[in-house]
Amino acid sequence: MQHLIARHPYAIALVAGAVSATGFAPLNLWPLTLLMLALWIAMVMQAQSRKAAFLTGWLFGLGHFIVGLNWIAKAFTFQAAMPEWLGYVAVVLLSLYLAVFPALAALGAYWIGKDRPGTFVLAIAGMWIITEWLRSWLFSGFIWNPLGVIALPLGRMADLSMFAGSYGLSALLFAGAGGLWLLCRKRWKPAFPLIVIFAGLALIPHPRTTPVSLKQPLITVVQPNIGQQDKWKAGYEEQNLAKLAELTLREDDSPRIIFWPEAAIPDYLETGYPARYYYGRPPEFVRQQLGGLMKPGDMLVLGALKLEFDEAEGRAIGARNSVFAMDADQELQGRYDKAHLVPYGEYLPMRPLLSAIGLSRLAPGDFDFWPGPGARSIDLGTFGKAGIQVCYEIIFSGQVADREDRPDFIFNPSNDAWFGNWGPPQHLAQARLRAIEEGLPVIRSTPTGISAVIDANGTIRASIPMGQAGRIDSRLPQANAPTLFARYGNILSLGLALILLLSAIAIRVRAR
Repeated sequence: MQHLIARHPYAIALVAGAVSATGFAPLNLWPLTLLMLALWIAMVMQAQSRKAAFLTGWLFGLGHFIVGLNWIAKAFTFQAAMPEWLGYVAVVLLSLYLAVFPALAALGAYWIGKDRPGTFVLAIAGMWIITEWLRSWLFSGFIWNPLGVIALPLGRMADLSMFAGSYGLSALLFAGAGGLWLLCRKRWKPAFPLIVIFAGLALIPHPRTTPVSLKQPLITVVQPNIGQQDKWKAGYEEQNLAKLAELTLREDDSPRIIFWPEAAIPDYLETGYPARYYYGRPPEFVRQQLGGLMKPGDMLVLGALKLEFDEAEGRAIGARNSVFAMDADQELQGRYDKAHLVPYGEYLPMRPLLSAIGLSRLAPGDFDFWPGPGARSIDLGTFGKAGIQVCYEIIFSGQVADREDRPDFIFNPSNDAWFGNWGPPQHLAQARLRAIEEGLPVIRSTPTGISAVIDANGTIRASIPMGQAGRIDSRLPQANAPTLFARYGNILSLGLALILLLSAIAIRVRAR
């Protein structure tokens, strides 16, 4: 093996990165991820120069992201203005950029600990935390599939995210991989504590469920199984509404919260727009239709669009991807506007240049979406407070709940119909990690799946598989007490990174 690595280091780094991504959903082959991380650690450690270490990290990241993000290519099949093959080009181009972050982690660890294996493991774990955190916000951020999400099937390991977030959890996976590598090198002394900690957390059973309180509100989660190809098709409005209605109507009169997906209806719910924008369906009529599906005391929480106008010209100049809460009296009780918008999906960067060469954003429409102000809670009266995170906003660790006005749960309406077969289970896994971090239940409603009720321990209480229409009738799981991470956020993750890096530097200095 050593001879093979010496002859083809960069090809093996690329393959190792690709195989490492099989630890994410839907394959969940986490032992392969640990083995590939251990192999990558060995390769970076043996690099002959900083340039070689950086390139080894970059190629590993390239393979890792191309495989893990393959679902992005599916989104291009729904956009007639762009060729389908462009989706695969987009996956590669995005991966070329994202691979810079593992490369920086490799370079930093190599600089700090290239001469001492134990020091190197501490350094790579700390650097990975920092680079994942950077990936979450640099250039608007794209932190899909943080490494820590692989820990969900491993006993109580994912509970570490309550204290150090998902980025800190990623460092623990490096501790396990580093322990394997040190064992292979017969470095028993530094390997032993790493293996014991990792194995201990992985083997301790997790009490995954909490008792259901009859005092908690009743909820209904609707999944209509409306595919992306039918969502905005002319003439399908009533047919799609009929699917939602059929799954919403019920016999009992107990008040409940009804959850519909992102952009569940094409109609506008707010009054005050010029009449031509309502296309003959004024908001009063639409609200009356929706109200007819509700029982007294119900609350409907659904995705819909909001328009922004140039008041002087009286024309729409932007839109917001919003979530509205409407009571049984057809009154709007709150609105949340999506803050983390998808580049090229909900808005087109450098629009004058890119539109001139024929590119458009993936979501249909004539103008771009505008971002909202960020996490906030909506008061639903007797049902408590809802934190809203639309679609992929739920992936941003530490940004999903208003710390000054803590919600009782998080609602994550999404449209995963874009995401192929790999995207939805990965999305669900990241929502589970947010539930553990914040100590809050997460409710997901999507058009085609996977819709789910997730309790505050990250356990899936109920779900509807991909490609099926259905509804979930349940009680809203209780929130846990605020976790340490819920109080302080990613300052804890970065604090752990600082401790790891300072420890590595201190060991290096002492050895000299």
